[in-house]
Amino acid sequence: MYTDDDQVWPELERDDLWVYDKLILSRKLGYQCGPADIDVPQPGNYIVRPITNLVGLGLGAKKMWLEKETGHLPPGHFWCEWFSGQHLSVDYEYGKCKLSVVGHRSTDDLTKWDRWEKVNYYMDFPSILWKFKDFPIVNCEFIGGKLIEVHFRENPDFKNGNSEYIPVWEGQEINTPEGYTYIENKDVHGRIGAYIK
Repeated sequence: MYTDDDQVWPELERDDLWVYDKLILSRKLGYQCGPADIDVPQPGNYIVRPITNLVGLGLGAKKMWLEKETGHLPPGHFWCEWFSGQHLSVDYEYGKCKLSVVGHRSTDDLTKWDRWEKVNYYMDFPSILWKFKDFPIVNCEFIGGKLIEVHFRENPDFKNGNSEYIPVWEGQEINTPEGYTYIENKDVHGRIGAYIK
């Protein structure tokens, strides 16, 4: 069974690789979006991020006010309409909802979260991904009920059967709250560990 995107990428049919392309996914879903150098339809806040990012974690994502032109955006990035609402990460096992977690963030830094918590929330498998319903694991990220990202791996932060995950960032003092356990968990964003319960 595949456990991460780097194992799935070489095995996927060439015509199915669009699922990793967030711009194509957004376009197929009918969102207002476009690659760097395509003008936005009207001034406003947009999400700007890499078209492809197998690592996830919001790497390179920023909320930006765009007036019209986008030629100044980094190559390989795209803009998309800004969605508000709950950020939900859902793991599907063979097309059935297995795990739902909600992210809580107190700043506009799209790579740093205050905490994630498991919720009893069922979300149907997205119809646009129906071809992949028989995959052992598909992870989908939603904001306000809108699909924004797809991975063929489970949410790694809840592999210990925990119900909550509070990241500890580089430079933060490790001070485990009562009722939680500290685990080391380094990643590319400067996360050094987490408190779980």
